[in-house]
Amino acid sequence: MAFWTSVSKTDNDPKRNFRWKIDVGYMTANETTANGVVWWAKKVTKPNFQVQESKHNFLNHTFYWPGRTEWQIVSMTLVDPVSPNAAAQTSRIIADSGYKVPGNSAALETMSKGKAGAALTHVIISQIDHEGKTIEEWRLENPFIKSVKFGELDYENDELTQIELEFRYDWAVCSTDGEIFYDKVTS
Repeated sequence: MAFWTSVSKTDNDPKRNFRWKIDVGYMTANETTANGVVWWAKKVTKPNFQVQESKHNFLNHTFYWPGRTEWQIVSMTLVDPVSPNAAAQTSRIIADSGYKVPGNSAALETMSKGKAGAALTHVIISQIDHEGKTIEEWRLENPFIKSVKFGELDYENDELTQIELEFRYDWAVCSTDGEIFYDKVTS
């Protein structure tokens, strides 16, 4: 019997790295809503965090306490298809987050967390099973785009053009089989 099987559930495979989808939602001034699975995404990192520590030395002993939790950046690599134009959509999200180029009449406007949250409504990473059913879901809370690399052009390379994005967020909510981890406190 393999390590991932059990007596009650013999048809369960372990989670596989190639079975996933990412749903990015954004609002723009030109479109009411443009949400959906980013089918041209090639790679994404799942959320992870690091717990800071506090240290106290007493005599010849060292004691540690858990400190602040800091969520790490989520990276996504995607192909830039002609339709939909991923570079244009990314640029629209950045512009709707408040970035204006110098020389524009609205150049005195700046980016803000509120505008970024309104522009990028959600980022959801779902790991799926062999039937397409979600078995693990990560929802980034208050996400915004931290970094964009629009790719590299090279006459000696016949690969597809790629865009690399980094998302910063406050925390992530993980849910599996109806159980929710790291969720907001509700009282």
